[in-house]
Amino acid sequence: MTDHHIGLIVPSSNLTMETELPRMLNARESIAPDDRFVFHTSRMRMKHVTPEELRDMNAQTERAALELADARPDVVATACLVAIMAQGPGHHCVAEADITSALRAEGSRAPVVSSAGALLGGVEAVGARRVAIITPYMKELTAKVVDYIEDAGIEVVDALSLEVPDNLAVARLDPADLRDHWRRLNLSGADALVLSACVQMPSLASIQPVEDEAGLPVLSAATSTAFRILTELGLPPVVPGAGSLLGGRLPSPAGSGAGTTDGSGAGGTGPIHLGTGR
Repeated sequence: MTDHHIGLIVPSSNLTMETELPRMLNARESIAPDDRFVFHTSRMRMKHVTPEELRDMNAQTERAALELADARPDVVATACLVAIMAQGPGHHCVAEADITSALRAEGSRAPVVSSAGALLGGVEAVGARRVAIITPYMKELTAKVVDYIEDAGIEVVDALSLEVPDNLAVARLDPADLRDHWRRLNLSGADALVLSACVQMPSLASIQPVEDEAGLPVLSAATSTAFRILTELGLPPVVPGAGSLLGGRLPSPAGSGAGTTDGSGAGGTGPIHLGTGR
């Protein structure tokens, strides 16, 4: 049995990442009990999702990374998608590199994941090139998210802004409402649906039901972050009931160490089989 220590950098007002990520990985333990997950969090002050507060929060990243370095986590995830995307296309590479540098200075070798980069990777992993998205942001910030995604070569065919500026209020949104919100999107030509382009807006309970109804892959910033964390840990990125991204039927990400997905040793697109032995 192995404990995997996960460091999280989150906004001070974030209530959801420390809820949905443990729920996903605890659910994974039900099918792979030899892998357990322990969480350690460092917080950065932010109450309102405005460009000014996001910039101020980003300035606290090094301090948060140094605090986590002391715990010697196995992987570190920075979990505020819009704080990174609002800084301009490709900024997740800069943010991940800055956190990596701070960790290395303290002797930590943990790989670094960002929810922004993870979402792009999640879209790629399900084979999508055209997506529709739902965000809790004001339209100005949603436009920045759309620009960021499209700069990465992914077309956003439609976007819905729920326009909730208070970050605590975002965390209190009912994820069941997303089962109606997605119907307001034009999904013509979409290859996938991002049900929550935000790690603060709860969506986990609706991922699988909406995917079943919409008939196309449904993912979120949180499920994408879980996918990337598991990949960085060298574990099969499988979580029951969390959509096709974590359904175990995708080709293994290159270099994940998770093996093949069809049990044949030759890649493929069959299910990942999780053993309970080491």
